[in-house]
Amino acid sequence: MGKVFKFLGKLLLICGGLYAALFAVFFFDLDGKLLFRVVEPLLVKHYDKMPRRDPLSKKYETDTPSYEYKV
Repeated sequence: MGKVFKFLGKLLLICGGLYAALFAVFFFDLDGKLLFRVVEPLLVKHYDKMPRRDPLSKKYETDTPSYEYKV
């Protein structure tokens, strides 16, 4: 019977520590800060290097509208 209470005590301590850690992440918004300071700069760096077409270089035609879909 003593082994069961010892196991439950350890399990309670582990769960309590996990709860405290998750509460600290929530309370201090650590996940948002991680996304803002680490993930977002990496994504910006990646997507700013992507080649893009210039929408202003295409001629705007008003005389002959094209309604066909190019598949």
